Amino acid sequence: MPQDVHVYDTMTRSVKAVQPLDGKTVRFYCCGPTVYGPAHIGNFRTFVSQDILRRTLELAGWETKHVRNVTDVDDKTIRQSQTQGKTLKEFTDYWLKLFRDDCAALNLLPPHVEPSAVEHIPQQVNLIETLMAKQHAYRTDDGSVYFRIDSFPEYGRLSRVKERELAPGTNSGGKANLSDEYERESLADFALWKARKPEDGANVWCAPWGEGRPGWHLECSCMSMQYLGESFDLHGGGVDLIFPHHENEIAQSEAATGKVFAKHWFHTTHLLVENRKMSKSDGNLFTLQDLKDKGFTPMEVRYVLLAGKYSQPLNFTIDSLNAARAALKKLAKAASSLAPKEITFEQLKQQTLTADNPFHAAWEALKNDLNVSEALGQTFVALKDTDKFSDKTAAWLGFQRIIQALGLILPDANDEVTADVPAEVREVAAKRWEAKKARDWKLADECRAKLSELGWAMQDAKDDYKLTKLN
Repeated sequence: MPQDVHVYDTMTRSVKAVQPLDGKTVRFYCCGPTVYGPAHIGNFRTFVSQDILRRTLELAGWETKHVRNVTDVDDKTIRQSQTQGKTLKEFTDYWLKLFRDDCAALNLLPPHVEPSAVEHIPQQVNLIETLMAKQHAYRTDDGSVYFRIDSFPEYGRLSRVKERELAPGTNSGGKANLSDEYERESLADFALWKARKPEDGANVWCAPWGEGRPGWHLECSCMSMQYLGESFDLHGGGVDLIFPHHENEIAQSEAATGKVFAKHWFHTTHLLVENRKMSKSDGNLFTLQDLKDKGFTPMEVRYVLLAGKYSQPLNFTIDSLNAARAALKKLAKAASSLAPKEITFEQLKQQTLTADNPFHAAWEALKNDLNVSEALGQTFVALKDTDKFSDKTAAWLGFQRIIQALGLILPDANDEVTADVPAEVREVAAKRWEAKKARDWKLADECRAKLSELGWAMQDAKDDYKLTKLN
């Protein structure tokens, strides 16, 4: 009998069990990447949280069907593909491959279905036709189609945002919404279909009301309902998608079907970097490659991203990456003191965890709203008494349940974590060495501090220096 896994539901503002409608398979949809550039660690915080939820559900005995879309047509993908002189497909395929490579490096389970917006334009046209037939949508003079907010009285129940609270032409954050600047009946109405513009080039499709392309919100409704049904169990994404994206998904889906769209809404909160909002201009927006260039491994990045509560802001720092390295080494050494043997994630699904298992408390914490911090704490507490375990094989299975629910790949307990010295570290070290030779002590100290921030130490000799990673 599967065990209950509880997570916070944004719709009801309460923690409740994830219960599949068919009593067997948890069908869930997660908003995926817009493939116009590399995903950053804020994006991956959300994907890691979703991965832990899926792993926990499966280890708790549930089957899952995980659908995560790819947005491969929007203003950014069209504009940047044209700037680079590439077709839309060439451009988006390149960035999709990099995204998948990052996912694999972070040990994210691949979704069972990964549909793209471009591949499902006929389904989106069909949904628009249904909404127009039911008077929920209308065509404007230029050939665009909009969803009529007034036709759906329950609009706003997920975000608690009411139409009267929206300033004209803005989203819930007060930022200008330039993507929907077409003539419409009400400024609150949102685009289902955007009429062809000269700058779209060849990136348009035919529809009964004219050439153009779908609005962003439409694709998720179509693809989720195609692969999971008109009503499904759980919908996930970052909190920034609650409004307007998820609110609009609900409106257009339920207006078309008359059914509850998603039964449970699972959202992950923002990531801060060094206590600041991520921003390219502030230099604190990191990709996985950026952090690898600083000498950190994908598992160290994953550990930091999962260590905080998904429903609370997480502060990502270089110090936290160093702490993650130490924690992973400690877990690896502890694992080697148990009864190590090869076991796969699929094999673990067949194992049960009894209440007397040393890692039972950690497992219960994961089932209770994915309390990863508590689960890790209970894991380290249990590992203090490995000599007292009466059944080390059972303890090993309990330990592996936690490690694999978190999706961690532990380093070899006998090896130090090593990596080539990143180019940035070499540059700073060379700069410090030259500053030292020039007796510019102020600059030398600044460079040493920068090296420490990057996770490296510089040890001077008479005619050379050595770089070592900080533990």
